[in-house]
Amino acid sequence: MGPRATIERVRGSGAAVLHAPARDRAAIVGLRFGTRRRDAAEGSLDELAGLAAAAGAAVSFRALQERLKPDPACFLGRGKVRQLAAACDELDIGVVVVDAELTPGQSRNLEKEIGRRVVDRTQLILDIFASRARTREGRLQVELAQLRYLLPRLAGSGAALSRLGAGIGTRGPGETKLETDRRRIRQRIERLTRDLESVRSRRVRLRERRRKRSTPTVALVGYTNAGKSSLFNRLTDGEAPSSDALFVTLDPLVRPLRLPDRRTVLVADTVGFIDRLPHTLVAAFRATLEEVAEADLLLHVIDAGHPDRDARTAAVGRVLAEVGAADRAIRLVFNKSDLIDAESARRLREAHPGALLVSARTGAGRDRLIRAVTAVLGVDTRRVRFRFDDRLERDRRRISDVYRYGRVLRHEQQGGTVAMEVEGPADVVERWRRDGWGRERRCS
Repeated sequence: MGPRATIERVRGSGAAVLHAPARDRAAIVGLRFGTRRRDAAEGSLDELAGLAAAAGAAVSFRALQERLKPDPACFLGRGKVRQLAAACDELDIGVVVVDAELTPGQSRNLEKEIGRRVVDRTQLILDIFASRARTREGRLQVELAQLRYLLPRLAGSGAALSRLGAGIGTRGPGETKLETDRRRIRQRIERLTRDLESVRSRRVRLRERRRKRSTPTVALVGYTNAGKSSLFNRLTDGEAPSSDALFVTLDPLVRPLRLPDRRTVLVADTVGFIDRLPHTLVAAFRATLEEVAEADLLLHVIDAGHPDRDARTAAVGRVLAEVGAADRAIRLVFNKSDLIDAESARRLREAHPGALLVSARTGAGRDRLIRAVTAVLGVDTRRVRFRFDDRLERDRRRISDVYRYGRVLRHEQQGGTVAMEVEGPADVVERWRRDGWGRERRCS
C-alpha cells in the first residue's frame, strides 16, 4: 500500500515564531510510520500545534502523512513535499514545523524543496525555553542546549566554506569560517558547562544544608500544563505564574509549606516534562533536575481529564528514569478533578489505588494531599511485612505498588514467594491491610 496523507487547515493566531521580526503563518506536519497508532500521531500533532502557538506562530495548515518509514532524504515522501510546498505558496506560510527531530540533511533538503524555513520539534522546544527563561541559570542552561543542538548541524555552503587548496596560489588563511564557528561554539560550550557545574556545586551545598536542618523537600513533577504551578500556589499560598500555555515554569521555585504537626517542608515547582523531551535539554538542565532526583518526595501531577493521560504519565516516568529519580518516593496526584464526572473519578481511584484526586482551581483535596505528604515524610508511617506469590499477576501488581508508595527495607525471594519488609504512609498501609494484601503483619 502506498503512502497516504490526511491534510486539513486549522485556525491559529499569534505573533512571530523563532524570533522572526514579522508575523508568521506556520504549517505543522507529522509522519505516522511503523506500529505507531493513528490517534497517537494525531495527538502528537495537536501538541505540536500548542507548542507552535506557545512560540508565537499562527498555525494555518497541518498535515499528517502515513508511510512505512521516514524518507532518509526529506523525512516526508517526495510527493508530499511537493504538495506541502504548493500549500505553503497558496497560504503564504513562512515556516514549516516538523513533528520529529530531523537530521541536518533532512532539514536542508526540506528547506530547499519547500522554499521555507523548516524547524523540527526539538528546535521549537528549545526556542520556547529560550523565550521563557528568566534567571541567569535558566538562560545558561537553554543556551547550552541550543549550542549542543546546533554544533552537529553546522554545514558549509559550497566551496566558499571549504578549506582552500594546499598548492601554490591556493593557500588560504588556514581556518575556514565554518571551522572558526565550530571552534567558538565548542569554547562557549566549555564555558557554559563550567558555569553550570558551579551552579550544581552550589545546589549540592544547599541540599546538604537542608539535610542538616532536617528540612524535607517535596518536588512537583509532571507533564507540561498539568497544573503544577496552580497546585504549587494552592499548597504554599504562593504567586507562581500559571496559565494554560506550555512551559510557563522553567526556573524552579521553592517555597515553605507548614504541615499540621508544625513542621516545615520545602515545596519545589519544576519545569514541565513533555514526550520526546530533547536530550540536549535534559543534559543542560542537569543541575535543576538533580533537585528532583534528590527530593524526599515527588508529587507526580497529572491532568485527570486529558485524553492522552496514560501516555503522558508514561512520558514523565521515562524522563524521571533518565534523570535518576525513578527510585524516589512518588505519589500520583490527579489534578483538575473538578472537570471530570463521578464515574471517571471512581475509575481513576480503582486503577490507581493510593493516588490522590485534587483540584488546584477549587482547592478540593488540598487537605488530604497535605496529610499524605505528612505521612510519606515519616511523620505518620507504619512498618509492615508482606508475603507475595510472584506467580500471580495480582501479587506482581501489588509488589509494584509497594515499591511505588512505600520504602522497601528488605526484599527476599525464595522460589515463587517474595518476602518484603516495608515502611509506608499510614493511610496507604491501612488500605493495604483492609484489602488483605499478602498475609501482612505489623512489625514491632
